[in-house]
Amino acid sequence: MTTSLSWIKAYVPDLCVDAQEYMDAMTLSGSKVEGYKKLDEDLDKIVIGQVTKVEAHPDADKLVICQVNVGTDSVQIVTGAPNVFEGAKVPVVLDGGRVAGGHDGTVTPGGIKIKKGKLRGIESFGMMCSIEELGSTREFYPDAPEDGLYILPEDAPVGENAVEYLGLCDTVVEYEITSNRVDCFSVLGIAREAAATFNKKFIPPVVTKTGNSENVNDYVKVTIKDTDLCSRYVARAVKNIKLAPSPEWMQRRLAAHGIRPINNIVDITNYVMEEYGQPMHAYDMDTIAGREIIVRRAGKDEKFTTLDGQERKLDDSVLMICDGEKAVGMAGIMGGENSMITDNVSTMLFEAACFDGTNIRLSSKKVGLRTDASSKFEKGLDPNNAIEAMNRACQLVEELGAGEVMGGVIDVYPHIKEGRRIAFNPDWINKMLGTDIDAGTMKGYFKKLDLGFDEDSQEVIVPSFRQDLLRDADIAEEVARFFGYDNIPTTLPAGEATTGKLSFKLRVEEIAREVAQFCGFSQGMCYSFESPKVFDKLLLPPDSPLRNTVVISNPLGEDFSIMRTTPLNGMLTSLSTNYNRRNKDVRLYELGNIYIPKQIPVTELPKERMQMTLGMYGEGDFYTMKGVAEEIITSAGLHEKVTYDPACGYPFLHPGRQADIVYENTVIGYLGEVHPSVALNYAVKERIYVAVLDMPEIVSRASFDKKYEGIAKYPAVTRDLSMVVPKEVLAGDIEEIFALRGGKILEGYQLFDIYEGSQIKEGYKSLAYTLTFRAKDRTLEEADIAGVMKKIMNGLSSLNIELRQ
Repeated sequence: MTTSLSWIKAYVPDLCVDAQEYMDAMTLSGSKVEGYKKLDEDLDKIVIGQVTKVEAHPDADKLVICQVNVGTDSVQIVTGAPNVFEGAKVPVVLDGGRVAGGHDGTVTPGGIKIKKGKLRGIESFGMMCSIEELGSTREFYPDAPEDGLYILPEDAPVGENAVEYLGLCDTVVEYEITSNRVDCFSVLGIAREAAATFNKKFIPPVVTKTGNSENVNDYVKVTIKDTDLCSRYVARAVKNIKLAPSPEWMQRRLAAHGIRPINNIVDITNYVMEEYGQPMHAYDMDTIAGREIIVRRAGKDEKFTTLDGQERKLDDSVLMICDGEKAVGMAGIMGGENSMITDNVSTMLFEAACFDGTNIRLSSKKVGLRTDASSKFEKGLDPNNAIEAMNRACQLVEELGAGEVMGGVIDVYPHIKEGRRIAFNPDWINKMLGTDIDAGTMKGYFKKLDLGFDEDSQEVIVPSFRQDLLRDADIAEEVARFFGYDNIPTTLPAGEATTGKLSFKLRVEEIAREVAQFCGFSQGMCYSFESPKVFDKLLLPPDSPLRNTVVISNPLGEDFSIMRTTPLNGMLTSLSTNYNRRNKDVRLYELGNIYIPKQIPVTELPKERMQMTLGMYGEGDFYTMKGVAEEIITSAGLHEKVTYDPACGYPFLHPGRQADIVYENTVIGYLGEVHPSVALNYAVKERIYVAVLDMPEIVSRASFDKKYEGIAKYPAVTRDLSMVVPKEVLAGDIEEIFALRGGKILEGYQLFDIYEGSQIKEGYKSLAYTLTFRAKDRTLEEADIAGVMKKIMNGLSSLNIELRQ
């Protein structure tokens, strides 16, 4: 986005700042200025001169000697310009002055200094200039000759500053406007920001009523068939068109914006597009069949020839402007060759519409055509701006005498867009910003930005052109940028983050990492994308719910085409890589998400669950992995006893060496030895042990509260218990009886021997425990221990357990 500083000052008349000051202040208030260029930067001592006498050069056929009146004096200048004549008024650079470049249009950084000298023996005290030597081109000064001096109008004041007269005493400012500030893609939007930034009055153009006694609705009908792509369509008609060059002030403003002046009608549409940020288009009404405009989608494979003469192939996603028989324009992009304005136009239809920004962007990309209009439409314009821009264009038509504006207006606006209201809470704003700004000052900022305020409801009334203001934080930002970011004192934000702590979830995960690393595990990271083939490698049955996955719509390849539902493939692949590189005793862990779809086919975001996966081979066994898992669970503050369910039936684990990890009747993970067939699928010929902990379940039960007890004052008593136990009875079942029947004096128990062999009857095993008893308030007596042991033995007998003789 670029604007000329002079155009901004036209609407902020009290703005008296230089370019650098303007750039710095606007950037600090939120309208970032990328840079600026002074059009007269390399121009100096250039005045309007009038040729009073022309004589032939005695020694050169192509040179002439001119006497030029420069106001205060008459100077002699030798020139070879073919179009010089007596009485001509031309730009003259005096001795010691500078021009921007050469006659061929080349620009010299810093300009070219002009000194008095001799041309073929005749003294010359300056130079008469072409438009190229003034740093511009014929594209922006169409009345300039192709080869020769730039001839000024007859009423040009001799001796005055020629640069200022030509509108080159200006600065073009370039901005980096974010896409949510659509209002700032216009001169009026930037001017409003400038007025607020410098605390000056913003005076927009006064648009007067236009139109004769006729009603355009009697001549043209407009129908919007696709209201989802066109929210508003405004049209007015102008008859008795008189094409002519637009006035100098309009040409100069357009040229400063890089727009080539063409004629009054085209220049008016371009002028309003830059001024209001609302693109407009004009159609020759005589070419509109049936005097009807229809806004509809293009047909499949429809072809359309645009104004540039190129035939475009369209599909039904492209929005078209059509008459009663044919398409006459690509909505928001470019008009058609069949409705172009020619020199013979007599009646014209002005269009100002609002189209869906996303559709315009996609359509522009699809047909390979991006224009100034499409670049604005694709931002998503304010439909309420369309009627204002239309009335401004019609006002300019009348002021410039370009035609007769018909009365009335065609305005198809199915769903009127209203502004929004945001609750005003100055205390919250000050708390958020760390400031102490009174409410009246804040309201003053709102008024400068054309934001309304309802005193009764204490709400900020946001006009529709401010599409970026949606919530109270946006209002706080408006206060901050006009109070001045550099004026906001340094304060610490309130909340837990002030102390530098991690969140509770991250603290639990950090503890899990520390325990794993202490136990010799190294952290790894695996891809979340996998191949559907991994389910076969893991021996999952065809109906396994783990095969229901989120499928990537644009995968890198089949091997990365789905989101993982189990973390085991990544861990086993990493272990396999280490095994094939002959690394021994490998222990790895990973903290990563799995992605469980809520339904198939996927219609919403899947559940993401953090899993801690541990894997190892080499030194260690099932119980080693079990101990690591229990250490992680205990360190996270889960103080209740963990139990195990061996009847979990995971196909990828060894059928006799696997178990679910159960805490408070909830499965929080599983562990086991990898099934030998699965290990071979990953080319590992050693036993692999894995454990997977579901971190959301652990985090929801974790606690950092610790309870400490004093050192025991009284001695402990131990009893060894050797039992013959049926093989189907688990050690956990026995330990549960210990805990239930041991009472308060049972301090702990420890399994120290397991035996199966010829000395034990078939179908049984031998388990030996050490039980520790202690009382907190006294020394235990034999009777105390005997009573508890009797309760424990009674409980064990219910499991068909006998004491070993």
